[in-house]
This record gives sequence, C-alpha cells and structure tokens, in this order.
Amino acid sequence: MKIINSLSHSKWECMFHVTWIPKYRKKKTYGKLRKYLGKTLRELAKQKECEVLEGHLMSDHVHMLISIPPKYAVAQVVGFIKGKSAIAVARNFGGRTKNFTGQHFWARGYHVSTVGRDEEAIRRYIKKHEEVDKRHDQQMNLFD
Repeated sequence: MKIINSLSHSKWECMFHVTWIPKYRKKKTYGKLRKYLGKTLRELAKQKECEVLEGHLMSDHVHMLISIPPKYAVAQVVGFIKGKSAIAVARNFGGRTKNFTGQHFWARGYHVSTVGRDEEAIRRYIKKHEEVDKRHDQQMNLFD
C-alpha cells in the first residue's frame, strides 16, 4: 500500500533513490563512522521535512530511498544533508570546533533517480546491494 503524504493544499508521493560517495572513497575512515552517520543523516532529513524510508551506508558509498516534499528541490535537500553531515563529522571526529571552510568529507555530486511505481524493486536492490558489495570486498582482499 502506498503512503500518500499531504501538505495544506496538496497530496504527494515523491520518493527518490539517492547515492553519493565519501571523497576519495576512503573506506577505512568512512567505515568507522557508519553507525554515527546513519542517525545523523536521518535527523538531518527530518529537519527538511523528509523521511529516509530505506538506507544503507555501504563500505564506500551511501544508498538512500528518501521521501521529499514537493516544496523542496532534491538538490537542496541532498546539499543540506551532505553539508551538515560533513560539518558534524569534522566536529565530532576531526577535532575541529570552528573554521570549517575547506572541509570536504563527501565527494562533489550525487546520483538521483525517481522511484515512481518501482519502489519495491528499489528497496530490494538497496538491501541486496550490501551483500554483493561485501562479497566483492572479500574477493579483493584475497589479492592483497
């Protein structure tokens, strides 16, 4: 059953599959922060009246199924989440309390696709992708 959200003068169902990566895909650094980032990304989404419906922090990228009200642009929400989470990482793990200029935790850009009526397929893909990624990492470790 689809969840139809509403604002004062509209009903909406806007879901997006969004992915992005940490700068330089630093797996070791990013791996230590995964638990912290999950909660942080969900809280930041709520600040923009959005909801993370499904999300996985992979070893080197973020997958997110997010519901965004039509009054916000996807770029605005993703930029807000990436920017504020980078500041939070710098504050809590980088020993920085001010002067955040030049801090780049996330790489520039992101990928987004509308979900439309394929929501269940996207949910399955996000859940299964973690297993595939783990197998790939294990195979790569064999050659180290």
